[in-house]
Amino acid sequence: MTWCDIAFAAPAALSHIAVEGVRVHGKHGVFDHEKAEGHDFLVDVDMSVDTRSAGRDDALERSVSYADAAAIVEEIVSGRSVDLIETLAERIAQCVLERHVLVRKVSVSVHKPTAPIPQPFTDARVRLTRRAAPVSAFIALGSNLGDSEDFLAGALAALARIPETRLVAASRVFETDPVSDIDQDVYLNAAALLETSLSPWQLLDSLHEIENAARRTRTLRWGPRTLDLDLISFGQFTCDDEQLTLPHPRAHERAFVLAPMLDIDPDWSFPDGRQASDLVKAAPDRAGLRPGPRVAGFASEARPRKGV
Repeated sequence: MTWCDIAFAAPAALSHIAVEGVRVHGKHGVFDHEKAEGHDFLVDVDMSVDTRSAGRDDALERSVSYADAAAIVEEIVSGRSVDLIETLAERIAQCVLERHVLVRKVSVSVHKPTAPIPQPFTDARVRLTRRAAPVSAFIALGSNLGDSEDFLAGALAALARIPETRLVAASRVFETDPVSDIDQDVYLNAAALLETSLSPWQLLDSLHEIENAARRTRTLRWGPRTLDLDLISFGQFTCDDEQLTLPHPRAHERAFVLAPMLDIDPDWSFPDGRQASDLVKAAPDRAGLRPGPRVAGFASEARPRKGV
């Protein structure tokens, strides 16, 4: 076994945010009179969300509002007529997942208590569960203490073993000058692109597990380290808390972060629209960036721009 053979802890359990019995009148059903007169539908939505950061800091923007879920229910049910409540449930689930990246799983029940059934009954319903599509996440890797090539190669292997996560691509390795005034060796830096079904905080937990296995210490800010793994981006999600800021707050001004990311995706941009290819040209540390050694698992050349 090597240091990177990590038995990852099970991802932290997700919380449930639910709203039940949202009543909306809609004109849905297979019969003409249902589309003309309609029914009152009752809808339940149960969303699986990592609420640790929101709960710790009382921050709604890091969670999902059940009011948003109720508004989606109203939008879908009061909208265009369909024959099946299965279709309503599917559209509600997909809309929740598309609009809220923090929702990793959603269950939707659509009740039709006045369905045209001749026998006595108390309810007619459809219940379905859908999981969110994996989210693209960029990780910046860095090392300047110990056998840096081994730490980068091991970290890449460990990233590929994170639960519910797939390693999509890795950049070339770059050699970079330190950006702080602390006397230390040059860095080896790279980037990795993941697709993950974890929440950003669950993914961060796994990155910390890899750093800990590499004997990373945090005694000196911007000081030398065996391994540094930074979560740079998580889809288009933005967040600002004491444990995790997305996108990374200094990524836009760090050539040692931007250049490896551009190796993987030459067209990558920040959620606010800023192009990484423009920002890297103005990065103050650009002059200290140069090709690094060939390291197992990492690319040997940059990807071409789309359409080139």
